[in-house]
This record gives sequence, C-alpha cells and structure tokens, in this order.
Amino acid sequence: MSHAGRIIGIPGLEIERVDRNPGIEVWAKPKHRPRCKHCQSDGLTIKATHSRTVKHTRQANHVMTLHLRVPKYYCQPCGRYFRHSFVGIRPRFRASDAYRLEVFEAHDGGVTQRKLSRTHQISPATVERWYQHHIGQKRSEMTNRPCPRVLGIDEHFFTRKKGYATTFVDLRKHKVFDVKLGRSEPSLRRYLRTLEGKDNVRVIVMDMSETYRSIARRYFPEATIVADRFHVVRLINQHFLKVWQQHDPEGRKNRGLISLMRRHQWRLKDEQHANLMSYLAEFPVLQALYVVKQKLIRFMLLKTLTARRAKRKLPRYLELLEALQDSPLRSLVRTLKSWMAPILAMWRFSKTNGITEGFHNKMEMMSRRAYGFRNFENYRLRVLTHCGWDGIINRVR
Repeated sequence: MSHAGRIIGIPGLEIERVDRNPGIEVWAKPKHRPRCKHCQSDGLTIKATHSRTVKHTRQANHVMTLHLRVPKYYCQPCGRYFRHSFVGIRPRFRASDAYRLEVFEAHDGGVTQRKLSRTHQISPATVERWYQHHIGQKRSEMTNRPCPRVLGIDEHFFTRKKGYATTFVDLRKHKVFDVKLGRSEPSLRRYLRTLEGKDNVRVIVMDMSETYRSIARRYFPEATIVADRFHVVRLINQHFLKVWQQHDPEGRKNRGLISLMRRHQWRLKDEQHANLMSYLAEFPVLQALYVVKQKLIRFMLLKTLTARRAKRKLPRYLELLEALQDSPLRSLVRTLKSWMAPILAMWRFSKTNGITEGFHNKMEMMSRRAYGFRNFENYRLRVLTHCGWDGIINRVR
C-alpha cells in the first residue's frame, strides 16, 4: 500500500512518476473514482481527462510541482458533469492551500517578498496578494467576537495627517480587540453605537482622560471604570516636579536629583536617601511635600484589596488629600478627587494598561517596518493580524 498521498499531504493520490532535476516534479492521478457530488450515486463514467500543474510546498529546499490528471465525470443517473476535486487544491488555482499558507507564514514571520519570490518561484505581488487573502480571511472570522469583559482603552499616534487612533484591548486574553481612527467622542460615535455586546463589558481600564471617561459612561454604562496605576503615579510625580521647579529652578535641572525624586523612597539606597534628604533640608516646604508624595504613591500602588480592607484605608487617604487642600499641590488634589471612584476601583483590581502600552510598541515597530501607512484600514488589518490572534491559521484537512 502506497503512502505517497499522505506524505505529500493530499490523500487519494496515486503517484505515477517523480523527477528530481532541478526541482521535484510529481505526476499523479486519483486513486479511486468518487461518488457523484450531486446525487451521491456510483454510476460514473470518465468523459474526458485534462492535466493541472500546481505548486505544492517545498521539500529539501526545492519546490514540489504536482502534475495532476483530472478526470471529468459523467453521472448516468442524474445526467450531470463534474470534475474530480482534490483536498487542499481549489479549482483554477495554480498553487495548493498548503503552499499559499507556507508563503503566508514565512512572510508573516519576517521573510521579505523579494526573498520569497526567489525561494518559492512566485512574484512579490503574488506574495502580497496571498498575504492579504489570509489576513482578510482571519479578520472575517473575528468580526463576530463579543466585547471583552475587561477592556483597556488608550490612544496612540498614527500619522501627522490623520492624527491619533484609539486602541481597544482585551486585557484578559492579552489581544487587541479593535483599532479605530480618532480619539474624540464624535470620531468614535458611529463605531461605538453599532458595537454589539457592549453590556458584556464589566471593567474598563484607562488613563486619566476626561474624553475616554465620558465615552465609557455613555456607551458602557454597566462597566466599572478603573484608573491606570502607572498614569496616576506619573501624574503625582509631574505635579511634584512642577512645584520643585517653582522652588529651585537650578536644582530641577540636575539629572541626578531628578532620578532620585522620581524613584520610590523604599527603593533608594541609604546613601542616596541621605543625599536627597540633605538637599531637601534647604527647602522645608518641598521636603514636606516630598514626604506626602511618597505616602500618596503608596496608596496608588495598592491592589487586589477586599472591600473591607479598602474601606479601612479610605479615611486615611481622604485625610491625606485634605492635608494637601491648601498646599501647592491643590490642583493635584482636585484631580484625584474627581477621579475618586476609578482610583478606589484601582485598589480592587490588578489589571493595568501595561498590556495596551506593550501593543503600542509593537504597532510602532510594524509602522517602521512598513515605512509608514497611508491607508488606515490596511494598518488596522495588519494590527489585528499581528496583535489580535496567535498568527496561526488552521490548515484545510
């Protein structure tokens, strides 16, 4: 019993001849006569036979070319004609599905079109066409996905002409849910109105953007808004650095002091902490604000607290804000009070937008590799392909 059909990957083939100079040329024909695809009867006669030449995978760095004898059957019971079909080879295609998938995975892995045109004996335009076909196929399978339960929203820069785009990320599955051009409510209104399954969203993680908070309240009313921990800590440091600029403009320019000011106090070495305290001793107000800043950051780093523990820590947090009410950080206090609910929700959850920021780095690398995108839909399709799924398309069996 010959297993050539299984080795090649196309069952039901009978190998007639194989030549290996210079490539791999395989002549084959169907092993068995099938049933009628219209009436499933066995009364078939061969009316004619024609040949097909199909490229099929690479073996030992050589392209395998199949020369198939394709019978044309006539069904006597139903009086219809049809041609023999092979698994993994579509009608009128000059390459098998396995060969097209091999080119797609190689190009998706970083192999250039020029290199693939040499190794697989196809043109660069064919590589691009096959690649677009596969990512379009996968994108069509992703259109009916439900909205994620934990959603991350953030913006990233697209082009100077078209501005910014908004990224929606499934933080539980670590995948990009969608990318839309614009970051304002009017630019996203049409998409958010037609988005299905918005009631499935239970948690939305975002930076301290009033625009995104109003969007979340309007289009995701059932979701709990959670502030991103990194952006809250960065906001506190920014306000403190502004106050430092007012008290000591020359010291604000010292990079060593800037590094010490931005670090958490418990991560400083004893020598570094002593040097910083000796400097702050010259500015009593700044020293007091530095101590309060460290206490605020400790509150912002709380996570996975139970409701009981969060209620216990809330009075101390409010007292700290009241102590800063009349200080140079009063604008920071107003911002923190306006974001009180998202910050308290941040204590209960551990998810942050760090996953989203990581995807933004990957998107920037994609744009650099493509030397920029002019068409946003092409960019969106590429992002969803690389960041929205695992990059593997199941082969046709």
